[in-house]
Amino acid sequence: MSSSAAVQQHRHHSGGGSGIVPLAALIKEEARTERRANTGSRICVREEDVGRGEVGEAVTRRPLLRYGCAAQSKKGEDFFLLKTDCARPSTSSASSSTYSHAPTFAVFAVLDGHNGIAAAIYTRDNLLNHVLSAMPQGLLRDEWLHALPRALVAGFVKTDKEFQTKGQASGTTATFVIIDGWTITVASVGDSRCILDSEGGAVSLLTVDHRLEENVEERERVTASGGEVGRLSVVGGAEIGPLRCWPGGLCLSRSIGDIDVGEFIVPVPYVKQVKLSNTGGRLIIASDGIWDALSSEAAAKCCRGLPAELAAKQVVKEALRIRGLKDDTTCVIVDVIPPDQTIRPPSPPKKMNKLKSLIFRRKVKDPSNKLTKQLSAVGMVEEIFEEGSAMLSERICPLASLEAHVLASR
Repeated sequence: MSSSAAVQQHRHHSGGGSGIVPLAALIKEEARTERRANTGSRICVREEDVGRGEVGEAVTRRPLLRYGCAAQSKKGEDFFLLKTDCARPSTSSASSSTYSHAPTFAVFAVLDGHNGIAAAIYTRDNLLNHVLSAMPQGLLRDEWLHALPRALVAGFVKTDKEFQTKGQASGTTATFVIIDGWTITVASVGDSRCILDSEGGAVSLLTVDHRLEENVEERERVTASGGEVGRLSVVGGAEIGPLRCWPGGLCLSRSIGDIDVGEFIVPVPYVKQVKLSNTGGRLIIASDGIWDALSSEAAAKCCRGLPAELAAKQVVKEALRIRGLKDDTTCVIVDVIPPDQTIRPPSPPKKMNKLKSLIFRRKVKDPSNKLTKQLSAVGMVEEIFEEGSAMLSERICPLASLEAHVLASR
């Protein structure tokens, strides 16, 4: 099977073909291949509680998580997910027999539905299971984290495909955050945003807004694929409102659901994976009711020094103060805290000279910059993975070579 054929098979979820290799098998084989290639040059560190870990691996203490959520409803289409006890399967029979507790990870999500609530509810209830079903079994933790971005793509696509079989026209954004130790992986479609407020006051975007009005690359993708982007026309030929994709008139370029808007609106998420330093940080995950009123920096600044639950309420309060309740407004805040602290301390005031100010400003605008990566690795955030292509063939790869290898090994 060619790579394009394999991608098409995955996209449409056609069942039961005799020559189809499960995505989980392909991901597992690639992880094993890379692990063999890196043997001797990489130390595997597992971030679990002291006294727990896999045989032969170093153990460091995992952070504490403190979280809170606040919301004000206008249409009743915002939903969220808070789950802190998700079990990551034991990686070997030896480790499962030695330690009584399976390693866990946490999931936080914000979903902003439109044209009804069905897609948001279905995504909240099923996306995690679809992601985990795409993950191979028996991986070490570093392999599991390496496979996670691809499994997230598969999970988003499967959730979209299965919801569309229900024949409902509803759609939803999805910002889905997985925290495993100090490693944070975020996958998103739509315009519900996730930001990271690191110690020292540096604010980083962990998502990309998929609004046609603001995202030039997404507009170009839609038009290059044959879609039409334009504003709503009214009597007399005047155009009003934000840019939308036609047919359907959706102002987003990526979502889950939306069976009535055609093939140009895709469920393939932007994915970013980072590792925090042991100083921790604060995540703010919110729907566009927050971001239409507050910039990322303003949202982070207005709640610094507050515990997570009060911080979430403060962000919502500030958004309503500035813009009023014009849309559903939901905010989830997660503090990733060093294990020897009980609450996240307030970030110190910014007192930087002009050179440092330029460096930190550059960090926010260009997270892939080499200087930024050096600064992040030393002090705050190590960037591990980032991919935003809407082309499924570029996200679940290299399918053809992996499939041939797996088939040959059977």
